[in-house]
Amino acid sequence: MPAKNAFYAQSGGVTAVINASACGVIEAAREHPDQIGTVYAGANGILGALHEELIDTAAESAEAIAALRHTPAGAFGSARYKLKGLEENRAEYERLIEVFRAHDIGYFFYNGGGDSQDTAHKVSQLGEAMGYPVTCIGVPKTVDNDLPVTDTCPGFGSVAKYIAVATREAGLDVASMAETSTKVFILETMGRHAGWIAAASALACEEAGDPPHVILLPEVPLDEQRFLERVKASVEQFGYCVVVVSEGVKTSDGKFLADQGTRDAFGHVQLGGVAPTVAAMIKNALGYKYHYAIADYLQRAARHIASATDVEQAYALGRAAVEYALAGHNAIMPTIVRESDAPYRWRIGEVPLADVANVEAKMPADYIDESGFFVTEACLRYLRPLIAGEDYPPYRNGLPDYARLRAEKVAKRLPPFGD
Repeated sequence: MPAKNAFYAQSGGVTAVINASACGVIEAAREHPDQIGTVYAGANGILGALHEELIDTAAESAEAIAALRHTPAGAFGSARYKLKGLEENRAEYERLIEVFRAHDIGYFFYNGGGDSQDTAHKVSQLGEAMGYPVTCIGVPKTVDNDLPVTDTCPGFGSVAKYIAVATREAGLDVASMAETSTKVFILETMGRHAGWIAAASALACEEAGDPPHVILLPEVPLDEQRFLERVKASVEQFGYCVVVVSEGVKTSDGKFLADQGTRDAFGHVQLGGVAPTVAAMIKNALGYKYHYAIADYLQRAARHIASATDVEQAYALGRAAVEYALAGHNAIMPTIVRESDAPYRWRIGEVPLADVANVEAKMPADYIDESGFFVTEACLRYLRPLIAGEDYPPYRNGLPDYARLRAEKVAKRLPPFGD
């Protein structure tokens, strides 16, 4: 049987290591030319399949593909685009199968979070029903670390490292000026429903009094009075207070503190600006001079300080996706299975896509200390290995030297979608 081609797409918010997974997929596929022909990448994620905008990765040199391992963001373009259910929007799924059929694509590798795993699962079902079976393998990715089953998600370890470093460095800055200047510093992190990223700031705290002094997590409704008392106590005891707040922090009635009143393409509440909200709360109640920072894209794009563990796992999961597909597995997602904390040991496992699609993994209760404003030692044991090691990119002229692809597209064979 002639080799089938493959389609790879990146989905949702990009990370410092999503391209390492792309590198793993493409390099592994190139090692099996008798089973996988060309790997096509979707231009701007799944939109590349819907609009038949397919990038020919065979046109990229081995050196360019290898450079993806140390390049942040989405080299082929990603998209926040959620395909609805099969009953609601069957036409889009049928279009995917039509494009796959037109380009002899028999493998689909979808690199994303819970929504993406749901799409890959549905495509595997519809392909079978339409008489054109497609092997669908999810490749996990999300800085929020909220995919179930897998011990961690590629992208998270590097964000965790960035936030822990930023907390320590900003904390030193504030401490040095607190006598005559800023008393409170607030760092806002990503994390809609799960507080993993904000929790990682606790890694900066090695001795009593080290920042962060307060961590606000989505899993714990904000008690404003207790929070302000904690801030005041920190300033009185240490001379300053560093607060790390997740964008998804909620009030006691379940509303997002930073709800902008709009929704993104996935239907999620658009968040942002919780740091100034918290800063105003502190200023109004306590009168302290403050500064705040919103890490935003900087935290997920910071490949220059990526975790070596994260890079290794992202690449390994990309390779594993291809190996599972060639071994006859379908509708699964490779996972990280932790075998021990110290020394840290892990291996690759797998989980059916049906078990991870649209499921969020929040921080367990025993990872949050009884005050609700910090994390436990169990949480720190979990986090420490994930930020371990450095994997610096090459530098040129004093700056990271990242991959630049040719991104050549193949000729279209179908009418435009929707015509």
